[in-house]
Amino acid sequence: MAASTRLDVTHGSPLPDATEYRSVVGALQYITLTRPNINFSVNKVFQFMKKPTDVHWSAVKRILRYLKSTVDHVITFRTSPELVLEAFSDAGWASCPVDRHSQGGFCVYLGRNLISWSSRKQSTVSRSSTESEYRSLASTTAEILWL
Repeated sequence: MAASTRLDVTHGSPLPDATEYRSVVGALQYITLTRPNINFSVNKVFQFMKKPTDVHWSAVKRILRYLKSTVDHVITFRTSPELVLEAFSDAGWASCPVDRHSQGGFCVYLGRNLISWSSRKQSTVSRSSTESEYRSLASTTAEILWL
């Protein structure tokens, strides 16, 4: 799913039986442990578990088609002469149009290899972009200390 794809609670007609939707999205959540490239899309459709619509179901089917077409792709880890730990963080202030929460994320590299990353909606509403960036930086620092 493209990052510009807009999914909303009001788009589409409600599914008559959401059991299959919930089951498939739950399985996709499990798959994200080994396929982090679909994490954004899966978490986006996961937000509509309570009341999914046909538009949300179409997005889930698109994720499944993507997985089917990329089944032979692999992640490779390269050796690096220097083991330097680098981290990058960013935040989008009030990026969710529904509740105005900010989106924050980070990625941590060991050498040239990505070893940890996160992208999630922040739990509280920030009053400024600086506050949003600070929360994202604090989350990144906590992850580095844990590693």
